[in-house]
Amino acid sequence: MHCTAFATADEYHLGTLSQDLTSRGYVEVTSLPRDAANILVMGVEHSAKEGDPGTIFFFREGAAVFWNVKDKTMKHVMQVLEKHEIQPYEIALVHWENEELTYIKTEGQSRLHRGEIRLNSELDLDDAILEKFAFSNALCLSVKLAIWEASLDKFVESIQSIPEALKAGKKVKLSHEEVMQKMGELFALRHRINLSSDFLITPDFYWDRENLEQLYDKTCQFLSITRRVKVMNEKLQHCMELTDLMRNHLTEKRALRLEWMIVILITIEVMFELGRVFF
Repeated sequence: MHCTAFATADEYHLGTLSQDLTSRGYVEVTSLPRDAANILVMGVEHSAKEGDPGTIFFFREGAAVFWNVKDKTMKHVMQVLEKHEIQPYEIALVHWENEELTYIKTEGQSRLHRGEIRLNSELDLDDAILEKFAFSNALCLSVKLAIWEASLDKFVESIQSIPEALKAGKKVKLSHEEVMQKMGELFALRHRINLSSDFLITPDFYWDRENLEQLYDKTCQFLSITRRVKVMNEKLQHCMELTDLMRNHLTEKRALRLEWMIVILITIEVMFELGRVFF
């Protein structure tokens, strides 16, 4: 069976999404603990393969994880999802930066083994949902991070000509407003990664659920979340240094221009005074 994750937007309206999907025949799973906030879980009528019910996890952060769901159903849900997205991503990017893991139902404790999820077949439905939630949470982080990695790569590509131009002594064709805009993009991306997401710390939900925390941590390790965040922050730091250099360069040029204007005005004033004295 397959577990597939997509990041499609910055955020979802989970309330309206729940109503919309329920009206179309999907069933909401309401047995989650109270502290499992910002999550919507829906069941599908017909799963892709026998042996496990089809389940969909929607995270408010803008990611959806499909467990044992038919491609046709997945496509339909993604179309419905478009109406409830805030700041949606490019469709091509969404499908390119997805994550997919296979999973099976087996005896013994649930675990991640060589890239395959093995779920305990003896668990009741509620406990199975919680374990799927732990795996899905890590997959959600991975696909969100993949989208931001693509955004950063695009940003790097847009400024890669600047160091070469500075090295060759050429004029950099960027205005002060454009440099400030690029700095704003970097700060926004840095804020998302380090302050408004769970990339750096384990969510509070897992503090008193040690077995779920292990599943979450193991999946994050397999998906290299910590290493990828570190690499992104190093790239962001380099880009910040470059944009700071550009801002200081433009500030110095503006100050030099003002100095020359003052010198010219003083020269003109002196010439008028000399003209008044002689004539």
